[in-house]
Amino acid sequence: MFKRLRLLFGYMRGNRLLYIGAIICVGISALIAMIPTLIIRFAVDSVIGSQPAELPRALHDLIDRMGGVEFLRNNLWILGLCLIGTYLVNFAFAYLRGKWSAMAAESTAKRLRDRLYDHLQNLTYDFHVKAETGDLIQRCTSDVETIRRFLAVQLVEVGRALSLLAAALGIMLSLDVRMTLISVSVIPLIFGFSFLFFVRIQKAFLAVDESEGRLSTTLQENLTGVRVVRAFGRQAYETEKFDERNTEYRDLTYRLIRILAAYWSLSDGLALLQVGIVVTAGAYLAATGAISLGTLLVFFSYINMLIWPIRQMGRILSGMGRTLVSAGRIQEILDVPEESQDPDCVKADLSGDIVFEHVYFEYEEGKPVLKDVSFTVKQGQTVAILGPTGSGKSSLVHLLQRLYDYKSGSITIGGVELKKIDKKWLRQNVGIVLQEPFLFSKTIGENIGIAKQDASPDEILEASRIAHVHSFIKEFERGYDTLVGERGVTLSGGQKQRVAIARTLIPDTPILIFDDSLSAVDTETDAAIRKELKKRRSKATTFIISHRITTLSEADQILVLEEGRVVQSGTHEELIQQPGLYQRIWSIQSSLEQELEDDKRLVM
Repeated sequence: MFKRLRLLFGYMRGNRLLYIGAIICVGISALIAMIPTLIIRFAVDSVIGSQPAELPRALHDLIDRMGGVEFLRNNLWILGLCLIGTYLVNFAFAYLRGKWSAMAAESTAKRLRDRLYDHLQNLTYDFHVKAETGDLIQRCTSDVETIRRFLAVQLVEVGRALSLLAAALGIMLSLDVRMTLISVSVIPLIFGFSFLFFVRIQKAFLAVDESEGRLSTTLQENLTGVRVVRAFGRQAYETEKFDERNTEYRDLTYRLIRILAAYWSLSDGLALLQVGIVVTAGAYLAATGAISLGTLLVFFSYINMLIWPIRQMGRILSGMGRTLVSAGRIQEILDVPEESQDPDCVKADLSGDIVFEHVYFEYEEGKPVLKDVSFTVKQGQTVAILGPTGSGKSSLVHLLQRLYDYKSGSITIGGVELKKIDKKWLRQNVGIVLQEPFLFSKTIGENIGIAKQDASPDEILEASRIAHVHSFIKEFERGYDTLVGERGVTLSGGQKQRVAIARTLIPDTPILIFDDSLSAVDTETDAAIRKELKKRRSKATTFIISHRITTLSEADQILVLEEGRVVQSGTHEELIQQPGLYQRIWSIQSSLEQELEDDKRLVM
C-alpha cells in the first residue's frame, strides 16, 4: 500500500503546491465553520441569557467599547452580520479549495495520460503483439479518471476531516472534558471499521477493474472485426461471449455494491448512535445544570460536523483503495521497459549488401523460429521468399527492421552489424508493407503521406500512380480528400494494400519489403506494380514474400523456407528443375493456369 501511495505522490509532481494550497484552504474553511456555532452559543448564553461571556480578552474589550452585552441585546442584527460574514469568508476559501484542487487534478491527469501514451509509443513491438488493446485503453482512460477524481475531490477532504477533528476537539475540551469524552466514544469504532473496510474493498475494486478490462477487450475486438463476424454469421456466438463477460462484470460489481452497502449502513448506525449518546447525555447534563444550553448546542452542532466527515473517511478510504488499484495498474504499464538501444548505435548507409550468417531467432526460449539462416543479397537485387505457414518468412523480414533482435549469428548491411544500427534510423530507411495493412481514420491523401511529414502533393500522386491506386481514388467524389473509415473499412482489401504500398514508397527507402502484401490484388495489377517498381527502384534492395510463382519468378534470388531453415535458393529457372516445395507449387499453379486457359478457349 505504501509503495502505491508513493506512486500517487509521484504522479502529483509539479502540482504539489496547488494541492498544499487547497488543503490549507480546506483547513481554514473547517476552522471558520466552527465560528458560527460559538456565536450562537454566546448569543444564547450571554446575550439572550445572563451567563458571563467566556470570550478572549480582545473580544471582551471590543464588545465593551461597543456598549457591552446590553448593546448587542438591543442590536441582535450585529450578530447576524457576524454570522453572514463568517459564511462569506468560508465560501471564499471553499472556492479557492475547489479551484486549486481541480486545476491540480486536471493537470496531473493530463500529464499522466501524456506519460502513458508516450511510454506506449516506445514499448517493444512484441509487447503490443501480446497486449490486449481494450485493457490498455481502459488503463489510459478509466484508471486515469479514477485517480483524477480522487485527487480533485477526496484527497483534500482528508485535510478537512483532520482539521475539523483537531479544531473541534480543542474547543470541546475547553468547554467540558466529560462531554468531549462522551462525544468521541464511538469515533474509534468508526475509524477501525473504516480501516477494515479499506483492506477488503481494494480486492473487490481490483476484480471489478480487471473484469471491466476484459469486457472492453471483447467489445473492441468485436467492433474491429464486425465484418468478419457478419461474414461468418457469428453474431449469436459473439453476443453470448459478450454476455458472459458482461455477466461476470455485473456479478463482481454486485459484490462490490454489497460491501459498500454493508459499510454505509453500519457506519450510519454507528454515526447515529454517537449522535444519540451526545443528545441523551447532553440533555441530562443541561437539565441538571452541569452545562449551559449554549454549550449543549455547541456539542450537538460539533458532533454533527465531526461525525459525518469521519464517516466520510470510509468513502475516502474506498476511493483511495480504488485509486491505489488504478495507480498499480497504470504503473504496471509504466514499469514495462521501453525498447532498448545501444548508445553507440550509428546511422549507417543502408544501400550496401545484406548478409545473413548463421542467424538463429526465437520468440520463446527453446523454440527457435529461424535456424542457421545464411544468404547474401547484393545491393539492388530483388529477393523472393516462399514457404509454408509458420516457416519463418515474416520473422525473417521483421529482423531487418529490428522489430525483434536475433538470438545469435550475424546480419550486416553494407558491412555494418544490424544491432549497431540506430533503430529509428533503420525503420525510416527500411520500408515495409505488411500482409494486413492498417489505415488510419484520415483522408486517403493523409494516409499515403503519413510516412513523410513534408510529402508534397506531387510525391503523393507519383506514389499512387506506381501503386496503381490513383485511378480508383479519382472515382471518389472528393478524390484524395476522401475520408477512410476506421482501419480502412470503406476500401476493399486490394485497395487498402495499394494505398499501403503507395504510403511505403513515399520516403524512397533503400530497402523495401513486401510481406505477402500483393496477395489481395489481381495478377495483372501485381505485375504492373512490380514493373513500375523495377523501373523506379533499380538501386533499391527489395524483399517479396509471396505464394504466387508469377510474382516470385522475376526475382534475382528466391529463398525457400521450411521449418525455419533455408532449404532451397536460386533463380526461378534453377528451382523448377530441383525437386522440392518450389517445384511442387510451380507445377500446381501451372496446371491451374493451363486449365483456366483451356476453359476460356471452350467458352469462346
